[in-house]
Amino acid sequence: MAPMRRCMVAAFILLVVIGSALSQVDPLARAWGGEKKLIVVITPGWNAVEGSLTRYERSRNGSWHKISGPTPVVVGRSGLAWDPRLARAHSDLYPGPIKHEGDGRSPAGVFQLKRGTFGFAPSLPGSRIYIPLTPSIECVDDPSSRYYAQIVNRQQVDRVDWNSSEKMRSIPQYRWGVVVNYNMDDAVPGDGSCVFLHQWSGSGSGTAGCTAMPADDIEAIVRWVNDDGRAVLVQLPQSEYQRLRSHWRLP
Repeated sequence: MAPMRRCMVAAFILLVVIGSALSQVDPLARAWGGEKKLIVVITPGWNAVEGSLTRYERSRNGSWHKISGPTPVVVGRSGLAWDPRLARAHSDLYPGPIKHEGDGRSPAGVFQLKRGTFGFAPSLPGSRIYIPLTPSIECVDDPSSRYYAQIVNRQQVDRVDWNSSEKMRSIPQYRWGVVVNYNMDDAVPGDGSCVFLHQWSGSGSGTAGCTAMPADDIEAIVRWVNDDGRAVLVQLPQSEYQRLRSHWRLP
């Protein structure tokens, strides 16, 4: 092989390797796939429970324009913590608490909302991704289960191998909700599970790790997410939002 050609091949391989590495470090490469809808949740700090939610849609020139908000929300009862995949990939870029099962924190980072919506209604007209909650629908939070971090129908699995789960139909705050794609693809045991957007219990009542809001607001988001166009959720403390705003191309 000629020297010039060998250099070109080597350069190409290097770019592939670098691209692969960046896809694991940069949340935009992993979770941001050209979505047209954006939900931004911001809290005053890592340990804050109350925050705000703003919705955006992408214009034809690629910029974000606000369509609603800010809406009051609550996050985990202990605040926010980084998505462990970000922290493990590049801890110096993402200093701060790291999310794990049972810590009472909502995940901070960028997350697709591609796994669907859910609720007590038997159907949602026009939606193909809506999950009607029945008594047999559960979200498994047992790290030892092969179904960890997944929503399953108890009556349709080969073997119930979990000792802990959320029986979703029995939780009043799940009357309407959106599945956050956190630790669901290639789930890592212990990194956290069952993260949703859903109705709150009140303005001062934090969650176990979800993001919650008034009933009218979550119902509006459920219907908005089910329209054409994929959506993504960004959750960050205010200081991290300002630090990463340009890099993550946020509004």
